[in-house]
Amino acid sequence: MGSLAKVIIVGNLGRDAELRYTPSGTPLLEFSVATNDRWTDKGGNQQEHTQWFRVTLWGRQAESLKPYLQRGKQVYVDGTLRAREYTDREGQRRTSLDVKAMSLQLLGGRDAPGQESGGGVPDELQSDDQQFSDDDIPF
Repeated sequence: MGSLAKVIIVGNLGRDAELRYTPSGTPLLEFSVATNDRWTDKGGNQQEHTQWFRVTLWGRQAESLKPYLQRGKQVYVDGTLRAREYTDREGQRRTSLDVKAMSLQLLGGRDAPGQESGGGVPDELQSDDQQFSDDDIPF
């Protein structure tokens, strides 16, 4: 039997999603998602930690969901996780948590002015693994 590494993230978009295309024409949507963890330490002080994830979404899902993935929107992302190390502009070693989204749903969250609550994405545009065949996957 093979192995599985899966991650589920529920958080808010840190910036508007950016749609690009590979040289072969495959759509690629990139955005960041933040999750927050709050707790009270032994001294009774409130603590908070924000974890950032870089998310990529491929194919028709990317084109369909691009208009709805705006800064502040709350999303549910189901995908695979990969930690990537890099050196920043100041020469510091950093780690990026990259997620390849297999499924994505809007959960509502903060709405942009003029938009309705509740996500606002028609059901036929909601990303769901069962909507796409293996031929739709660009790799």
